[in-house]
Amino acid sequence: MPSNAPERAASLKAAVTRPVCLFCCHLNHVTCLVRLCRLRWKMKMGHGLRARTQKRKGSAEQLYDAGGGKTESHQANKTSTDPSHSPPQEEWLDVLGNEQLRKKVLEAGSGPDSKPRRGQIVTINLKTTLIDGSTVEDKSNISFTLGDGDVIQALDLTVQLMEIGEKALVEAGSKYAYGALGSSSTPVVPPNADLILEVHFLSAVDAPDLELLPPSERISLASRKRERGNFHYQRGDYAYAVNSYGIALQITEASSKVDISPQEEEELLDVKLKCLNNMAAAQLKLEHYEAALRSCVSVLAYQPDNVKALFRQGKVLALQGEYSDAIKSLKRALKSDPSNKTIHAELSKLVKKHSEQKGAEQAMYKKMLGNPPDIAVQKTHAKSSWSISWKWLFGATAVAIGGVALSVVIAARN
Repeated sequence: MPSNAPERAASLKAAVTRPVCLFCCHLNHVTCLVRLCRLRWKMKMGHGLRARTQKRKGSAEQLYDAGGGKTESHQANKTSTDPSHSPPQEEWLDVLGNEQLRKKVLEAGSGPDSKPRRGQIVTINLKTTLIDGSTVEDKSNISFTLGDGDVIQALDLTVQLMEIGEKALVEAGSKYAYGALGSSSTPVVPPNADLILEVHFLSAVDAPDLELLPPSERISLASRKRERGNFHYQRGDYAYAVNSYGIALQITEASSKVDISPQEEEELLDVKLKCLNNMAAAQLKLEHYEAALRSCVSVLAYQPDNVKALFRQGKVLALQGEYSDAIKSLKRALKSDPSNKTIHAELSKLVKKHSEQKGAEQAMYKKMLGNPPDIAVQKTHAKSSWSISWKWLFGATAVAIGGVALSVVIAARN
């Protein structure tokens, strides 16, 4: 019917422009539209319910606080600000700020007051794993002096931040573990390997008084520090090597209130001289020539013919350009050890350098004085001509005197 035509056209237009159903992609799907409305209503009601619940909870807490009560959130805030209680931290702590050494607390310790100090002897349980999860070390009751370089840097740095009783997870880049060389002894670690350390900090005690330490323990402790210095030296960590040798020297040089036998004194001196010699070698690598020279002189004060000290003293003097003194030191070393090929080679090299230095100095003098060799030749020629003139003069004088004498004799006879 014509009267219904406009209505049909409007209905058709509405059907075409109506949005597609979100559930079945059909147009004007009544069932789906109902489902969509219900879903939107539920979402709206759920959001409103959560908002009302939070509002009621906040009001209840305010009323409870006004009545003198303590809410759960207030108690949590008090716990977090209480210095005597340190809850576990869920975040990683970037220890050095370079993402190469990170620490995460797994179980809180006894509080900030229980953190160790440098120089204390700490004891830990340690489990070391590689990134792939393979375990390379699992030890209990490991003791070391904090800050002395007795363990890898990752442990030395992170244990200082731990509390007694704390358990922590440490992610250590290879730089702060075993580096580019890795470790061939226990624990066996590949080169450039990052490590995951599970650390349980057990205790911290003050280091023993060196003055009261028995001589045998002092010798043992100094030897361990020296060996740790050798470990660093072999890995090219010369600064850490110097540090370990220095600690060993302090142990050997400390005064003692305990009786010590002559043999123990000799053993302590032997450890001391070894430390000084090794320290000189590390200082040479660091190009600390004055310090290396002092270390050598200290050894020679006890043992004037110590071959290693004489050899390193010669090397230091040569590096400072003192070739004459360097050659003297090497000759003394060679006298004590005539078959040492290293000293022979170094001495030959120095003699050659010394000759070259002399030649360079002579060339410099020639340049400064304006060809001194020609002047010297002229002086030689002048000296020769003068000597010839004097010879003729003396000869003529002798002939004249002879003639006068002869005439006097003849006159006397007449």
